[in-house]
Amino acid sequence: MDPFQNMQDWRKNLDQFFGNDFWGEFEGILKPQIPQVNVYKSENEILCYVNVPGLDDIDKVDVYVDYTTLELTGVISLQSPHQQLVQEEILQGSFERKIELPYPVRGDKINATYRNGLLIIQLHRLIQQETNKQRIHIRNLEE
Repeated sequence: MDPFQNMQDWRKNLDQFFGNDFWGEFEGILKPQIPQVNVYKSENEILCYVNVPGLDDIDKVDVYVDYTTLELTGVISLQSPHQQLVQEEILQGSFERKIELPYPVRGDKINATYRNGLLIIQLHRLIQQETNKQRIHIRNLEE
């Protein structure tokens, strides 16, 4: 007996009872968001470490900053041609994340680098009030 078959049957029954969009309400709780992000702050600087494994083209990730929001969009794609996936623990696929920053940041003093699977974004505190969303260039340090 397949123990996962019971779980699939249970899920089908809930879908039939509550409707097909029942699980959509819990998607964010049941499935961790990608990419994973650590945010560190000091008095005037924020460092964001973004976990983006296997990125072979930095143009597959876009980083935008607007006042107190960091926005990340892109694709994490880990493929092994001619082989069948047996176990998947590294989350992949298209992503779109908005991270609320602890304070407003400057749009003119931002650095983004990619190295060893981590995208590191350095932001600086905004002293005066100005807002404008802008795309950030990422430098690839592995070349």
